[in-house]
Amino acid sequence: MANVYNSQLDAFDLYHQNRESSSPNIGPALPALGHALAGSTGTAVSSLAIYPLDLIITRLQVQRSLRRSSSTPNEGEYKGVVDAFKQIYKKEGGISAFYTGVLQDTGKSIADSFLFFLFYNYLRSRRLQKHGTKATTLPLLDELTVGALAGACSKFFTTPISNIVTRKQTSSMISARTSSPTSSPSVSDIAQSIRSEKGLQGFWSGYSASLVLTLNPSITFFLYEFFKRAFLPRAQRDDPGARLTFLMAAVSKSIASTITYPFSLAKARAQASSSPPIDTDSAEEVKGEVEHALNKTEAEKAGKDAKKVVKRRTVFGTILKIYRTEGASALYEGIWGEILKGFFSHGITMIVKESIHKLIIQAYYIILKALDKYPSPSELATQTEVAIQDAGE
Repeated sequence: MANVYNSQLDAFDLYHQNRESSSPNIGPALPALGHALAGSTGTAVSSLAIYPLDLIITRLQVQRSLRRSSSTPNEGEYKGVVDAFKQIYKKEGGISAFYTGVLQDTGKSIADSFLFFLFYNYLRSRRLQKHGTKATTLPLLDELTVGALAGACSKFFTTPISNIVTRKQTSSMISARTSSPTSSPSVSDIAQSIRSEKGLQGFWSGYSASLVLTLNPSITFFLYEFFKRAFLPRAQRDDPGARLTFLMAAVSKSIASTITYPFSLAKARAQASSSPPIDTDSAEEVKGEVEHALNKTEAEKAGKDAKKVVKRRTVFGTILKIYRTEGASALYEGIWGEILKGFFSHGITMIVKESIHKLIIQAYYIILKALDKYPSPSELATQTEVAIQDAGE
């Protein structure tokens, strides 16, 4: 199996991607846009299927931040995934309550996947050009860099939608635990609230945590490779089979999710919070110190205070604060739901993505035939001969 990696694909996708790339390509290949469409559609179906679990995980991550006292749970606080399912179904109107914000989330998932594939294809093509005209693969470090940059670019455009989705998912829970419950806010209401509370930069709350979370697929990939080398005989490593591939990929994903979960929790809290990215009172205090600094010592002190204010508002500062005030267990509130979501997501991906990919390829070839752009039998014979010669070499 070739060492090909991109940060938006799980180990199962990588396995099949390499199997497809190793087989000779006869006829016109599906353009990158078609692959992006197939990936986006598969992502949308998978996200739609597991959305209720995603909503519950978000609420579990946020609920402790709503406590009046960090040591005393609020009335009606969820005790876990199962209890959350029961309470939401009973108190919020049945099945429909589990799909609050689903349209916005599905749109975000499609946009995120689609933009990633486009950015990844563009950046990878540019990088391949620098390696020479005949280069078809990149070194592993380059693949990691390209994948990370593509992920960062796509997240930049979809983080504002992510903020709206998080507010949608938690609106009923927050409303129920306040003295004056309100109806579910619309998308425009949420956007106006974010703008008034945090300014324009508030739409990118949690973006730094999203960048850290791009490590999750990297960890998944390397764990998958480790399990292959540790538990499979050498002859079976290139083709473990669908069942073993799924099992190792799902276990790898679960471990990776456990490692990066505190950043996912910090992201959800940052997006659900009404506090601005920088505390205005602290900022004004530091500004006053700078303005009234009379000598170098006072100026240095003001600079250090400014750094402290900034550090407190980073994702790492948020995680450290949660650890100090709520304990280590608070960093993993809802982790079992995340692990369960990983298993379901992989299973649905295995069932759905391949079928959608085949349908799009079939539609593409039908269009080519209708436009009379599909290769003639003699052209196909020539391509076959060239492919065989290349394989022999």
